[in-house]
Amino acid sequence: MANHHSSDAHAEHGHGGGLKSYLVGFVLAVILTVIPFGMVMSGAFPRGVTVIVIAVLAAVQMLVHLIYFLHMDRSAEQRSNVHVGLFSLLIIGIVVVGSLWVMHNLNVNMMH
Repeated sequence: MANHHSSDAHAEHGHGGGLKSYLVGFVLAVILTVIPFGMVMSGAFPRGVTVIVIAVLAAVQMLVHLIYFLHMDRSAEQRSNVHVGLFSLLIIGIVVVGSLWVMHNLNVNMMH
């Protein structure tokens, strides 16, 4: 019977979050979803402000998901995962910015 491990033992060693971690992440994710939804549905804010708030809260929500659901942190065990994530963001940024740049140049050259 000494060879059996409880699920709490795995949570203590950083192999996953406990129920509390998942609930905190879920509540934060719901709050970060409801705020922009309420802003859009109420129509009480200017469009520019609404777009900026949505973008900022979307970025915060991505961080909440990475921390509370994917358990990414600054520990040595997660360092390679963080590096892969940052590299992926770099590649996605290059593709998006490059595509916008190409489309802008095509538009400029086609209009003249």
